[in-house]
Amino acid sequence: MPQINKKLITKCRAGDQKSQIQVYDLYCEAMYNVAYRYLGNEEDAKDALQDGFLKAFTRLNQFNDKFSFGSWLRRIIINQCIDKLKRVEIETIELDGDIEVLDDDNWDVDISITKEFILEIITQLPTKYQIVLKLYLIEGFDHLEISTILEIPLKTSRTHLRRGKLKLKELLKETRNEARSKRVV
Repeated sequence: MPQINKKLITKCRAGDQKSQIQVYDLYCEAMYNVAYRYLGNEEDAKDALQDGFLKAFTRLNQFNDKFSFGSWLRRIIINQCIDKLKRVEIETIELDGDIEVLDDDNWDVDISITKEFILEIITQLPTKYQIVLKLYLIEGFDHLEISTILEIPLKTSRTHLRRGKLKLKELLKETRNEARSKRVV
């Protein structure tokens, strides 16, 4: 992602529209890709992108120059996407009891599978699993951050990740088996 200088941010804070357009042009493609990854729909991604930039420009006083502007903006865009998904009512439940540890070393997946293919398979999962998987695996958030963003208990975040991974494994295995059966025929 591009790096912008403090002078440009200062101009944006002062309401300079040319500077805001410059920042938008620098980040719009990357932020659109983030929004699309969560929402899976071009129009919804564009809406979240516009709303996110508007929120960022109106809240620039909250941006801390010690951190990357891109990561701050990405967090705003992700929150916009999650808010949009929440309006569609993401089903979450709190679970009691211990959480089993998932053996991440035993995926048994064809090595030729691409990241894009895995992201496509993730879109077949229930929304509650998709979001937690994307936040954890792609964006690198930990469970405390995920539970805060989604406003769900920590255990629920862990459970959604675990179940999402299990379902993802299952779908990847089915895909591998389908590919093998097509080669045999």
